[in-house]
Amino acid sequence: MGLRWTDTIDIAIELSEAHPEVDPQWIRFTDLHAWVCALPDFSDDPNKSTEGLLEGIQMAWIDEVR
Repeated sequence: MGLRWTDTIDIAIELSEAHPEVDPQWIRFTDLHAWVCALPDFSDDPNKSTEGLLEGIQMAWIDEVR
């Protein structure tokens, strides 16, 4: 079973491993959306993303790298 939009922490961990050079505090939601959808384990509908979900992923990613 792949990652879904609500798997915030797991997505944040995978993003931090895939993009170690990125400071997630400054990422645009359009880039974040694209990067989440490009994760190998991501299997949710790209159209089900919301600003709130993306913000939650961004906050978890910030926590992951700090």
